[in-house]
Amino acid sequence: MALPAAVLAELRSVVGREHVIDGAYDLHIFARDASIEGAMPDAVVLPATSEDVAAVVKIAARNRVPVVPRGAGTGLSGGAVTIRGGIALQMTRMRRILEIDPVAQTALVEPGVVNQELSLAAASHGLFYAPDPSSQKACTLGGNAAENSGGPHCLYYGVTTNHVLGMEVVLADGSLHWVSGDAPDRIGLDLCGVLVGSEGTLCSITRIKVRLLRIPPTIATLLAAFPTIETASHAVSAVIGRGIVPAALEMMDNVTVGAVEAHYHAGYPTDAGAVLLVEVDGIAESTRELMATVREVLAANQGYAMREAKSPAERDLLWAGRKGAIGALGRIRPNYYLHDGVVPRTKLPQILSAVGEIGEHYKLPVANVFHAGDGNLHPNILFDLRDGEVLHQVESAGEEMLRAVVEFGGALSGEHGIGLEKSAFMPWVFSPDDLQAMHQVKDAFDPDGIMNPGKIFPDPDRKQARLPGRTGLASEAKWW
Repeated sequence: MALPAAVLAELRSVVGREHVIDGAYDLHIFARDASIEGAMPDAVVLPATSEDVAAVVKIAARNRVPVVPRGAGTGLSGGAVTIRGGIALQMTRMRRILEIDPVAQTALVEPGVVNQELSLAAASHGLFYAPDPSSQKACTLGGNAAENSGGPHCLYYGVTTNHVLGMEVVLADGSLHWVSGDAPDRIGLDLCGVLVGSEGTLCSITRIKVRLLRIPPTIATLLAAFPTIETASHAVSAVIGRGIVPAALEMMDNVTVGAVEAHYHAGYPTDAGAVLLVEVDGIAESTRELMATVREVLAANQGYAMREAKSPAERDLLWAGRKGAIGALGRIRPNYYLHDGVVPRTKLPQILSAVGEIGEHYKLPVANVFHAGDGNLHPNILFDLRDGEVLHQVESAGEEMLRAVVEFGGALSGEHGIGLEKSAFMPWVFSPDDLQAMHQVKDAFDPDGIMNPGKIFPDPDRKQARLPGRTGLASEAKWW
């Protein structure tokens, strides 16, 4: 349903006529993120300043119009999908790096700054921003903060919340606030900790102060092949078991390696059942010792064809293959459905076996590429959306994979958020009392429920999770 003309006029008076989009064809561009969900907003508003955002949210609050903050649309859990219509608050005009302080090693940025752009700007000061989602060339820092994004190097360096010092936010009433700050001992409630990862359900982020780190003096990157994904999984546990926490420890299975090598020609061994990409950094002596130990552990776990990058260009190529892996899978099928459940590292062989069985059961190809070091799975269910019958099967397979994750003692999400994709599954891991307590926080920040409604919490009007186990197949699932 279209917004009333009076509301559209108010919005245009704030941000300018050209920055309010309500044409049916143009709205289609903003109906989706990188998940398989989609819903049309009633309007798209592109603010340029914090004051614009506050004014837009005040208008929405007065008229009880839903507001869904949106970055680059790279999210994988449906978090930016406007399932209740309303305003898609597109933040990409706010893309300035406001300050880099090389002494304090901090940066102040607007939410539309692309992740990689910050590290590129900080590099001239010998600094970098550690959280590095695979979509870092496109995803925005506002979206990263909203989803508490991770990335390959977050095994050692930590996820987004570990690097956010403070944020300027607009709450559901349109009021503008700064939360937290630079002090290592924060006085009172850690509101920043509450808001990072809240997926746009509590506020809209307008500025972020982040911690920057010194670029390590040396970096060593190693590619190792394994006969099976199980042997590679055991090697992951063995590396951590030796007391080594690499900067990154990534795994790709044979299906993914084949697609990546065909596209990037990075020298990945296509005969391997799986490969590990291991990176350590620090002073030269430490890096050499760590990598020697890593090689020893990998060899003891059937690792072979080990290849260490000899130059920055070779390292970049190896990482291009890893970070571009999901795109490369388009050579196999044009569409993918991706979850990011997390299991204890010791359970990797079992969960990967279960994922493979589920793919075979539904006769769907599955490619695994994931953050093995912290047990963060990324099973990609590959399909062709032009087959009208397949989407139901894909969703059922994805649900069963997440159920298996929970049964192995894991979590529903490691970095993509709950959003729309996993909201029905929250009762698998949280009791009714837990969910009520979370909802009370939501109600305190957003009493009228206008901020990104229908996300994170189970919604009885939408899809319901099936009962545990795989005895009931797709026909028993209740979908919207």
